[in-house]
Amino acid sequence: MTNQNEDIEINGTVAPGFESVKALFEKNMRTLQERDNQLCVYHQGNRVVDLWASADANAAFSPDSLINVFSSGKSLEAIAMASLVSKGLLDYNHKITNYWPAFAGSGKQDLTVADLMRHEAGLAAFNVSIKPNDLRAENIKKNKIGEIIEAHPQKYREGDGGKREYHAVTRGWIVNEVFRRIDPAGRTIGEFLREDISTPLDVDANIGVKQEDLDKRIPVSPLGIGFLVRQGLKPKFLGRRMEHNALHTIGRLVKILPKMRKGTTSGSPPPFVGMDRIAFFNDPSVAMGETPSANANCSARGLAKIAAMMSQGGNFDGNEIISEHAWQSMHAAPIESDMGFGTTTFTQGGVAKFPETSPQSTKMSRAFNEGRQGFYGWMGLGGSIFQWHPEHKIGFGYVPTSLNVIDIMNERGKGYQAEVLNCVEKISRAS
Repeated sequence: MTNQNEDIEINGTVAPGFESVKALFEKNMRTLQERDNQLCVYHQGNRVVDLWASADANAAFSPDSLINVFSSGKSLEAIAMASLVSKGLLDYNHKITNYWPAFAGSGKQDLTVADLMRHEAGLAAFNVSIKPNDLRAENIKKNKIGEIIEAHPQKYREGDGGKREYHAVTRGWIVNEVFRRIDPAGRTIGEFLREDISTPLDVDANIGVKQEDLDKRIPVSPLGIGFLVRQGLKPKFLGRRMEHNALHTIGRLVKILPKMRKGTTSGSPPPFVGMDRIAFFNDPSVAMGETPSANANCSARGLAKIAAMMSQGGNFDGNEIISEHAWQSMHAAPIESDMGFGTTTFTQGGVAKFPETSPQSTKMSRAFNEGRQGFYGWMGLGGSIFQWHPEHKIGFGYVPTSLNVIDIMNERGKGYQAEVLNCVEKISRAS
């Protein structure tokens, strides 16, 4: 990665009042270990921030490039499920077996859809690895993944008595099976996303990339823990390009890792056959499969526009994607719990509104919530953010290719959220 060049070209525009967001974007491209970045923000239905840059001057990188946003896809699958609520086809409080009778196998008969959406299904890891080819839409419909889930027993993490465990990858596979059994056309979530959201809203958001769109993908570049610690320890006079505190990283790991070792994913086989590192997701065969919770390939423009729709109660420019009832149901019945990386409050739609913090809040709570108060939604491994702010009507999309894998709280992107909120509040006071 080059990133030493002070002449990195910052492309795009910002609306009046959002100039400080561009200044922060420019600063970060020169002071953080960035490669390719997209940032897009909507406010009250208008695109007010649209920025992209490549530290390596990658000619293939554009605002329409597709990048894996990992867990940000969880909000896309949540929107897909909410669309079924809109049509009166799904109730979160109903048992999964109401829609998928064979799911009852191995004692899972009492699980509700809400349990699944809130990471309480006891299926955070499978006892087998999945073949990427089995995740193609045509093979999903042959029940290749469904059969595995039907026979799979529940297993909850050890320790604090709570049943919540982050279903990092598996939730999307299970949700997809539920969705296609309810959808009148029998579509997968990827097919729904393409036909009912991406096309009418004219956005780049894909779960299962089509063959003809593979050349729009830009590979992700994971930055390992060792690299991040070394960067954090390097003194500024030696040209440190990363605003990263090694001691904070180590302290966070000390708190997180013991809880992760109690989880059911510890000691389980990898989610995919052949997966040995995060760069595995760069393989085209993986991108073409549907793993909604961990493998959505999107642009920041696409995510921000969908988030703008969500910030306006499910409507955008005359297109009702989610009904008011479905939107409310999606964000209802929040439950607070610690899934291993800090206390979170989840609903069927993701985080239930990031709360205000105070000096009395824990460091982990401030790292997770501070700067993104009032936003809903989720974020992805090491970087991406896909969130909406109903009070201020903000749709936010941030998509980097450089993954700081220890950045569990997605603090790089959180800085942009904080600055956007600051700009919106200034505009509100001035009007």
